[in-house]
This record gives sequence, C-alpha cells and structure tokens, in this order.
Amino acid sequence: MAPRFSGKFLYSSISCVRKHDEILLFCYNSSYRKTVYERKLLEMIKKLAVLFKNDIVLLISFCLALLSCLITPPGPEYLGYLDFHTLILLFCLMLIVEGLREANFFPYIGNLLLSRTSSKRGLSLVLVFLCFVSSMFITNDVALITFVPFGILILEMAGMESRICYLIVLMTIAANLGSMFTPVGNPQNLYLYSLTGLKLHEFLLLMLPFTALSAALLVLFALLGTERGSIRIQMENTSLTKKGTLLFLGLLFLFCMLSVAGILSDWILLILIVIPLLIHQRTLFTRVDYSLLLTFIFFFIFVGNIDHFEQLRVFISSVLAHHERIISILASQVISNVPAAMLLSNYTAEVQELIIGTNLGGLGTLIASMASLISYRQISARYPRQKGKYFIIFTICNVIFLLILYLVFRCF
Repeated sequence: MAPRFSGKFLYSSISCVRKHDEILLFCYNSSYRKTVYERKLLEMIKKLAVLFKNDIVLLISFCLALLSCLITPPGPEYLGYLDFHTLILLFCLMLIVEGLREANFFPYIGNLLLSRTSSKRGLSLVLVFLCFVSSMFITNDVALITFVPFGILILEMAGMESRICYLIVLMTIAANLGSMFTPVGNPQNLYLYSLTGLKLHEFLLLMLPFTALSAALLVLFALLGTERGSIRIQMENTSLTKKGTLLFLGLLFLFCMLSVAGILSDWILLILIVIPLLIHQRTLFTRVDYSLLLTFIFFFIFVGNIDHFEQLRVFISSVLAHHERIISILASQVISNVPAAMLLSNYTAEVQELIIGTNLGGLGTLIASMASLISYRQISARYPRQKGKYFIIFTICNVIFLLILYLVFRCF
C-alpha cells in the first residue's frame, strides 16, 4: 500500500525546498557580489600601481605624507596645511589649458608661425621660442606636451633629423626658463608667489633679468647649433573653428589673472570657472592632471607634519639661512624643483630667493624639473637608440645654462 502524505506535510516540504533555494540564491548572489567587488578592487589597485609607476614624484609625496602621519596623526588640522589658493588656481588653469588644446589653438599658432619660416635657423628659433613664450602662460609641462611632438614632426619634415636631440633639448630648456617669468608659468611659482605678498608687476620685475638673459642664451645656442640653409615645409591648413569658445576661455583666463593679482577671491574664481565649464565643456574635467593636484596635497601634509618636529626644523633653518638660492638649486637636482620649493619654504622668510633658486634649479639633472621627463619620453619612444645621445646633450646644455645664469646673477 502506497504511503499517504497529508497536505500539511506536503506544504512544509515545499516550503523547505523554497527556503533551501532562497539560501542557495542568496549565497550565489553574495558570492557573485564579492567576486565583482574583488575584481573592481583589483582593477583599482592596478590603476593606482600604473599611476604611481608613471609618476614617481606622486609616489614619493604619498610615501612622505604617510610616514609623516607618525609625527602628527591625521585630524581636522590637516586642512590647515593645504594652500587652497594654489590648488584652486592650478586646477582652474589646467581646465582652461585643456579647453584651448581641444579648440586646436596651439597647433594653429605653431602652423601660423612656421608658415612664415623659410630657413633652418628660423625654424629652430620658432620651435624654441614657441616653448619659451607659451610656457609663461600655460606652464612648462603643457608647453612641452603640446610642442615637443609637434617639433619632432616638423624637424622630420624639414629633413633635420640630425639636429632633433639638440633642438628638443633647447625646447625643453626654453620651456623651463620661460615659465619662470610669470606666477602661472610653473607650479612652484604659483605656490611661492602666494607666500611672498608681491604684486604681479613686482614678481615680473624680479624675474625679468633672468628671463632676458635666458632668451639671449637660447638665441645664441639655437643659431650656433643649427647650420644655414633653406627649408620648404608644406603645412596643413589649420583653422580656428571654435572662435566663440576661444573668446569664452580667454575670459576665464582673465579671471585667473585677476585672482593672481589678488583682485578676485579664490572661491569666487572656482565658481566662475567650474560652473560654466560643467554646463558647456564637462569633458575637460576628465583630462585634468589630478596627479599633480594630489602631489601638492601630499607635500602640503608632509611639510605641515614635519613642522612639528622641532629638531629637524631648527636644523633645516640653520642650513638654509643666507644660502636659500644655492640650497634650493642643489635640492632641486635631487628631488625636483616643485618639492624643493614646498619643503624649503617652511623654513625661511626669503621666499624671493627660493623663487630664483627653484627656477634656476629646474636646470641640471633630468629630474630637476619633472617637465623635462616629458621630452625625454618623447625621444625615447620615437628614437630609442638616441636616448644616450639625448641624455648627454641635455646634461651638458643644462649645466652650461645653469652655471651662466647662477654666476652672472650671484650677487643680484
């Protein structure tokens, strides 16, 4: 006789099966979510590893900030370490420069100048001074990112491959030296200018003699290092298709200059720049160099924390006293001029000497100004067999420029 089951028993069996299925489904979903989270975490770690690998200064600043937390544990006072004026201005300038690049402004200017050039020496001078002048307004690294690949292409078209290493070195030196003339020319100028209390014209007068001599040296080196001869380059027709956008970006750049001059407050500047760009050109925010902003933040934390270390503060202050220019030049050769400016500025009132020292300190070694690595990577990628040649020419030219500029103005 077949066994008989009550409806109650069958209902409870079905319920158990359902609960069992629900538990299995929950476990599966949890396991799936865990796998997705682990995958995302792994991807994030890989991206961070690539970021740190490509930006050694960011990695160093992060490690120093982390170690300095042992002196002063993280807390609300960390916000007091940050120089928001520098961070906001730097962020706004990067957005505007990216907008100008998107509008094809820089290639247009380059093509316009080169279309009027018919000699090898004229071409050399145009390429070098494109970097020299543009870096005063768009920073040295942006000038090199924009014009070094452009310069390599033009030199190849002109049949001047034998002079590429030499002229790219001069373009790099030009960008580093041209950028020292204005407060917005490079990151350390932005930071140090905010500490000096100088008016804009006073800063320009401070750096004018160094900039003028640099320009004269660049002309001399460009002419002596390039043979005579005519060239014929067929330039592409590059037109400005977004003139309204350029006028708009020009207005935003004017706001930045008003902030530099102390007429416009930092937070109002941030609102005036960010809100219009979020509405009209939000893609620019994806192209900003956030690693540079993070580098500044990490160094601000490091400098703020070690300031609580009394013995170290006394030692650095005593070493730096009356030797700010030469110490900042030497420090820049090892840790680059931006970190040197941020580290040393906490231990001296002679900020003007640091401005001169860290700008001249951008000459010398390949890492004295991190912008110099941009050119080196371009040459390494395009002409891998000429890396050694480029490094030798770079070092010799940089040392000559550094010695001349330092010795001529030693008592200035």
